Order: sequence, then structure tokens, then C-alpha cells
Amino acid sequence: MEEMKGSRMRKHVTVVGAIHIGFGILGLIGALAVFFAIHFAKGFIPPEEGEVPVMVLKFLAISLPLLIGFMSTLGLVGGIGLLSLQVWARYLIIVVAALGCLNIPIGTLKGVYSLWVLLQDDTIKLFEKV
Repeated sequence: MEEMKGSRMRKHVTVVGAIHIGFGILGLIGALAVFFAIHFAKGFIPPEEGEVPVMVLKFLAISLPLLIGFMSTLGLVGGIGLLSLQVWARYLIIVVAALGCLNIPIGTLKGVYSLWVLLQDDTIKLFEKV
């Protein structure tokens, strides 16, 4: 019975890893899209509006893609680590999943499922075996 639980949790860990890899890739693509969209939007600001709107968009064009890209990279790297049952990846994905819960509704679903899987006693034992 104990072996069956470990096997089931191994499947759940694989699913969590795959989800974070997939969303990590999508997030990196999204970060690029946000970067180009904001730069494109800067072209629509009339010169008589002044420097402030341009400065705000420049700030957003740098900060938003960096934030999205950073979190996506963490999820991607952590997901790859989970597939090979790396202990550090479990901790990394716990943090990423907890932060992802703030991203309603998809991030919350992904985060709650990831936390449920990674905080199970059988999952902890699975990572201790490796």
C-alpha cells in the first residue's frame, strides 16, 4: 500500500513539474509580448502630452516584463528540477506556487494543487529517498 501511494505521488509531482514548465514557457512568451506591446503603445502618445507618460511607459516596459520573466524562469527551472526529484526544486516550487496563488484564478488553481502535492507526507518521503 505504501509503495502505491509513493507511485501515485510521483505521478502528481510529474504533473506539477509539467504544469510549471508549460506555464514558465508561456510566461516568457507573455513577457516578450508585454515588452513589445508597451513599446508599441508609446508611439501613440502625442508629443504635447509631455515627458511623464513616456517615462511611465518606459518604467512599465522594463519592470513588468522583468517581473513576469523572472517568475516564469523560476517556475521553468523548478519544474525541470521536479521532474528529476531535486530537493531544491521542491522548495523553489513551493515558494513560486505560494506567490502564484495571488494570480487569480489560474495561478490560484495551479498554486493550490502544487502546494497540495508538494506538502504531502508521501511526497516528502519521495524526495528523501533520492
